[in-house]
Amino acid sequence: MRPLPKLDSINRDFWTGGEQGELRIYCCSDCGEFTHPPRPVCRHCLSEQVAPKVVSGAGRVDTFTINHQKWHPKMEVPFVIARVALDEAPGVYLTTNIVGCEVDEVDIGDRVKVKFEQQDDIFLPLFEKTDP
Repeated sequence: MRPLPKLDSINRDFWTGGEQGELRIYCCSDCGEFTHPPRPVCRHCLSEQVAPKVVSGAGRVDTFTINHQKWHPKMEVPFVIARVALDEAPGVYLTTNIVGCEVDEVDIGDRVKVKFEQQDDIFLPLFEKTDP
């Protein structure tokens, strides 16, 4: 039970890439910098030469919190809301959930990898721990 984004020509690749198992982050072909959330102009050099680039989806938990508030009757709590720094996209942080483990097993610095959850035609990028 997650609110879903409205797809448009700019964000479609990010929200649907999971169908092919791909995490797609906008990258500028002029300066090589990544931009997220997706936008039609590079936030670094203002070039319009931006396009989605597939990254591995590996990263590290930058910070997190544990949510205990049940915002919807069908919502399962507690759950982890985290900010993940992507290895291959310096400066890009995704606000997401850490899944596949107990909430007390998550820590800052944990290695994680993307895992997609499909809802309708959206593929939400969630993350699982890869540390032993």
